Order: sequence, then C-alpha cells, then structure tokens
Amino acid sequence: PMLYGVGASLARVVAPSEMHVLPSPSSFSLAAARLGWALQDVTTLSVVARPVAALNAHLHNGARLLVLSNDASSPATIAALLRDRGFGPSRMTVLEHLGGPAERRVETRATEWHELPVADLNLVAIDCQADASAQPLSRIGGLPDSAFRHDGQLTKRDVRAITLARLAPLPGQLLWDVGAGSGSIGIEWMRAYPNCRTLAIEADAGRQQLIEHNRDALGVPGLQLIRGKAPQALQGLERPDAIFIGGGVTCEGVLDTCWQQLKPGGRLVANAVTLQSEMLLMSWRQRHGGELTRVHIAQAQPLGEFDTWRQALPITLLDVTKPLDA
Repeated sequence: PMLYGVGASLARVVAPSEMHVLPSPSSFSLAAARLGWALQDVTTLSVVARPVAALNAHLHNGARLLVLSNDASSPATIAALLRDRGFGPSRMTVLEHLGGPAERRVETRATEWHELPVADLNLVAIDCQADASAQPLSRIGGLPDSAFRHDGQLTKRDVRAITLARLAPLPGQLLWDVGAGSGSIGIEWMRAYPNCRTLAIEADAGRQQLIEHNRDALGVPGLQLIRGKAPQALQGLERPDAIFIGGGVTCEGVLDTCWQQLKPGGRLVANAVTLQSEMLLMSWRQRHGGELTRVHIAQAQPLGEFDTWRQALPITLLDVTKPLDA
C-alpha cells in the first residue's frame, strides 16, 4: 500500500504512529517474478489518473518498464504511444489480476496490438525495442533544438546546456521558468530527476500551446503552465529552489520579485542578449554578487564551396546564489 497506493496517500496526513500498515508483495514485484526481470534494473511507473505521456521520458532501446494501468484502455493507449515514438517493435506483456485466481497474461508487440480484450486491473510490461524512426533522447541537459516545437523563442542547445549546469537541478526541487518561451529549460529541468517540478510562466498564447506540446512529447506532462506575464503572474506561487529568467528580464519588477521569492540558498540564472538587458544584469551583480559569463557560440556553415564559422548572438549569463540568511 506504500507504493502508488492508499497507504502513501494516508501517510501524507496521518502520523506513522497512528497507522498500522500491512505490507504485501506489490504488483511490480509479482510482475518481475513472472517475467524473470531484475526489479532494480526496471523503471516502474503508474498511469493511474496520470498522463500516459510520462512514458516518453523513459523510452530508449533496451529499457524495461513496468507500468500500472489506469483501466482496460491503458494497454491500447500505451501501444499507440510506442508506435508513434518509433518503438513499435517493443514487446508488451499485459498481466491481469496478478496474484489472484484469475491471473492471466497477454503478450504481443506494440505494432500488433489491436484492441485486445483485457481486464481493468492490469499491469503492462514493456521491453523497449526501437525501430529506425525512433529518436531516443538523453536525460542529460542539452537536447537537440529539433526536439522542441518552437517559434524561434528557444534557448539554443549549447546555451541551454550551460544554463542547466548553472541551475544545477536536484531531486524534488522546484524551478520557476520565467518567460518560458517553448518551455525548453523547464522541461529539461524536470527530465533531470523524476520528482523535479517546474512552473513555466508565459504570457503569449501561441507559446503556451508550444509548451503544452513539448512537455507531453518529452515526457514531463506534470510541468505546470502559468498563463500570465511576470511579475504579476508570480504572485502567490510556491517559492522556488531555482529561477531561470529567459525572457522579460528588463520588465520592471521581474528581477526584484524573483529574488524576493527565491528560497535562501536558491539559484537565480538570467540570460541577456540585448545591451539593455546586459546592463541591467551588470547593475544587479554589483548589488547582489554572482558571476557574469559571456557565451560565444559559432558553428561551421557553408560559404560557397567552403565552410566558415557563423557566430550566434553572444549571451550574457548571470548566475547568483541567494545567501542562506537573506
């Protein structure tokens, strides 16, 4: 009952001394025993009242997943997701009523799943196998720009990797992604650890749709979108462990509000492209400290019959940690 069960829910509001928990083998343990899988090498997930899109963060060739289903429709939904992501050859084993007299298993590949009848109480085991169309993505920060749907407002790959390194995500921490654009920083923050969280603040309706698409496609449907403009939209939000300001740094009150709401010991990272935003970060550093870094990125591109270096716009990055006594 303490693994995706009612016991874990009760423990949030009831003291351990007031509970008596009777443990029993979990469905994950039973499934691993039936399949001969080493449970420590398996990723365990639940889509009970949760988006199936969360599986996207865990798909790579050779991965083994055990997924608690929401109901009888879950295996078909999972099979469709696997096919769409280029993992159609993956072996699926649906285990029904584990540990009971009606226990049954159905085995097939995702490409061959055609609305097979299954019980509502089931678990799906997936032995991931990629086809030629699959594009497995690393959990390390710095995904290809092509992994995101965007309108040009995207922190580019190399700068994103540097920014995430400065933000330094840790398990369970909360990020504010202010002026989120396509949501790339907040999404990669959440991909770093399964229990990392992001509040993505974005005022533009079109970019809000991009964030919603990208969070699902990249396996972090739990990213919370805050529709509004900073600093007004920041009022009343849960205080973060880290803040990234990718847009709106020159808007009056954004830096001050972010700094005020940041938890002591938290990290604030802001990127600037224009002279005005760079001057603001320089002034901020004089008052609050931190590091300023200038990032120059150049890529080799064709020039006639030859190649040359094409410089991207330089980025000024402010990285500052809030004192514990602030």
